[in-house]
Amino acid sequence: MQQTMINPNQQNQQTIMPQPPNVITTKDHLYISDMLSWNLLAMKKCHHTAQHCQDPEIKAVIEKAGQMHQKHYQMILQHLQNQNQPTQIQ
Repeated sequence: MQQTMINPNQQNQQTIMPQPPNVITTKDHLYISDMLSWNLLAMKKCHHTAQHCQDPEIKAVIEKAGQMHQKHYQMILQHLQNQNQPTQIQ
């Protein structure tokens, strides 16, 4: 068995990308779908729970949590929509 010598200066050299590529991999797509689903489900659960809550203070906190999840859902959608729009070169 022959061993090859690795030059220590070449071992960990990687090209640094100044900007991520404009592609969404399958793994990225699945993660984005999961994020949307998690936020939508949390929003629905908060809304349902708040409807059945008797204590006004607790109800307000649960509604606020639901609004936060709705905001996150909308932000993710907005990022996706911005990615789909062609960039203009001036």
